This record gives sequence, C-alpha cells and structure tokens, in this order.
Amino acid sequence: MSRHLEVREVLRRITASARDLLGAEYAALGVPDDHGGFAQFVVDGITEEQWRAIGPLPRQHGVLALMLHESGPTRLDDVREEPSFGGWPAAHPDMKAFLGMPILDADASSGSGEPGSGSTGDGAQEVMGVIFLANKRAGGGFTDHDEELLRILAAHAAIALSNARLYERSRELTLAGERARIAHDLHDAVSQKLFSLRLTAKAAATLVGRDPDRARAELAEVARLAAEAADELRAVVVELRPAALEEDGLVPTLASQVQVLDRAHTAAVSFAADGVRALPAAQEAAVLRVAQEALHNALRHSGAERVEVTLSGTPARGAVLRVTDDGRGFDPESVRRAGRHLGLVSMRDRAAAVGGLLTLDSAPGKGTAVELEVPGA
Repeated sequence: MSRHLEVREVLRRITASARDLLGAEYAALGVPDDHGGFAQFVVDGITEEQWRAIGPLPRQHGVLALMLHESGPTRLDDVREEPSFGGWPAAHPDMKAFLGMPILDADASSGSGEPGSGSTGDGAQEVMGVIFLANKRAGGGFTDHDEELLRILAAHAAIALSNARLYERSRELTLAGERARIAHDLHDAVSQKLFSLRLTAKAAATLVGRDPDRARAELAEVARLAAEAADELRAVVVELRPAALEEDGLVPTLASQVQVLDRAHTAAVSFAADGVRALPAAQEAAVLRVAQEALHNALRHSGAERVEVTLSGTPARGAVLRVTDDGRGFDPESVRRAGRHLGLVSMRDRAAAVGGLLTLDSAPGKGTAVELEVPGA
C-alpha cells in the first residue's frame, strides 16, 4: 500500500488487500465528505455492471453511512437484520456476515484540542475512511481474529493514506509553482515583445510620409517581433495544457508534447523512445517535468535549429531521458555565478526527489545536453 502515492490507487489497494486478507466475497472503502456522505467510494468483488445497477450510495442513512461516525469496529452475523439496513438497492449483491473497521488518523489522537490538531479535545480521532467487508468465502461469520487482522491493516492503511494525501498536496503546490513560473515567463517574454512591437509600429507610422525606406525597415521589425510573440504565446499555451500522464502514460504524453512544440516553433523537435517500461508515478512525473524544463530552455534561450528528445529503458527497469540541442550553448559555471539557473535547480530537485541523477553538458557554441536517469520500481 505504501508504494503508491495517488490517493485513489491507495484506496483501491487497501480494499483489495482487506478482501484477500480476510477471505471476504465483497469489500468496500468509503471516505467521508463534509456532509454526512462519501467523498470517495471504492469496491472490490463487484462487477462494473453490478456497480452501475446499484445506483447512488446512502448518505445520511444505512449501515455504511452510520459507520462514518463510529470510532470502533462493527461486526454483524447478519447485516440484513439491522434496523439501518433498510434502503439498500434491489440490485445490491446478497450480503449476510458483515465487518466494518474505521481507518483512524493516528496524528489526530493527541487529544490536545489545539486548533488544527485534528482532535476534538476528548481523545477522539478523525475517521479518514471505513473498510467494509461482507460474506466469508469459506462460509460462517467474521471472527475475533478477523477483526484483529483488519484493525492492523487499518492502522497501516492510515499511514499509507496520510502519505498519499501529503503527496497530492505537494503536487498541488508544485502545480501552483508551475503556474506562477508560466505567468512570470508570459510577463517577461510576451509582454515585453508586445510593448516593443507597439512602439515600433508607432515609429513606422510617423515615418511613412517623410522616410518610406525607414518606415519599411520598421515594419519589417514589427513583423519579426509579432512572429516571436506568437511563438512565445504558443509555447505558453502548450505548457498550460494539462498533461495526459495519468491517462496515457509517459511515452505517449512526451510524444504528444514534442509534436505540438515541433509545430509551434521554427526549430525541428523530435522524439524517440526505446524499451521503456512503466515507471512509478512519481518517476514518470519527474521525467515529464524535467523534459518540459529542458525543452523550454532549448526553444526559448538557445537559438537551436534542432532539438532531440530520447527516452530509453535501462536493465534495472528504470529510464534515461536525454534532451539535446544544437544551439549556442553556455558555460554552466558562469550561469550559476550570475544567478541565472535556467531551471537547473528545479530539474536537479525533481531528480533528487525520485532518487534520480541529472547531468548537464554544455559549452559556448557546442549546444546543450540534459540527461536524467531514474530508477525503476
């Protein structure tokens, strides 16, 4: 469970693990919202067709919803005999033996009552979710041993779910930082070019009558500035487009972004992949972001005519990303001393966060090569 960082995947793993561990026919996990119902609900042992037929989940009633307010387990020999059982949909699978266990936030158990502590002040813990199991595959009801196993699993699940929430929160902050960077780029690059374009156009207008040759030169400069501004705007739009990483995978996402950049810029941008296996989500995100940063530098600062992106698998199930350009290059040490990092700090931080290694090779007049190697699972 702890290897996964996306909340939805962690929930799915917890549910499947609980069902396998206790030998249950059905398992589910519900995460509460702020209105007495479920913000997320994951099931295991039920087909897609059955799930669609069941319809909306209970909100303020039903055994499942009631357990969102319990801090201890609920074990029933026959859930159908419970007064709160009423209201279950007709399409719901037949269930008898039932065991429910809350996932409690370990960080909210101090009972301090301090603001933001997550505690009510009486030692109560926040219910992060509830695991529901129904029907032993071997027959009979759930036992004390089953309950203890599920209690231990729920404790591990709380840690895994907390980690996943922290990861998603950090990812939100990273995205906010990316938006701020793009806004800064938009202001610095596009706004300044548009301002220059306006001044040049005014100068051309004043010269049309008295100096046509100079006016034509100024209009040629207007055309050049307009073309550069258009390139900058297209690049910003590409960066603002949401990446399809989670849906499509790393290779298709990189290929798609390179294709768009190739159309948007005068430089030829190409992509090739060889022997790349699926990587953990954090590694794939790091590879994508480093590729975007390296492409950003190559297309906006290097004056390159050709940029090549390659992604290759390694024997250790990892991957090597390489972004090279034939641009003007630079002296990395001089750039560092001048305080202009060209995103190098960000790229190195991303590499280090996933146990990867980033190297950069550049020199004036010799282009630039950025290489990132990340480990596999």
